[in-house]
Amino acid sequence: MRDVVPILLRLRRREIAYVKFVFESYEGVATVRTLDPREARIVVLAAPDFVADARAVVAALCAEGVVEELPLPAGPPPDWLGREP
Repeated sequence: MRDVVPILLRLRRREIAYVKFVFESYEGVATVRTLDPREARIVVLAAPDFVADARAVVAALCAEGVVEELPLPAGPPPDWLGREP
């Protein structure tokens, strides 16, 4: 998928809404999808032109101790835009 750049994150469940709100405040930079609410895994889907901005937000959230970046899964990319659980 070339129209978005995925950034996979793990966080505490109670922080999911906060992280979504932070990215929504940067309109057009990225969309956040919850992959697994129980395991508190989300994916940030950054627009290619805004990857540096999205990575800066992720770095700030990591520095706050809110999120941890995870490696992307091996193999063909999943359907990040599929239906949320």
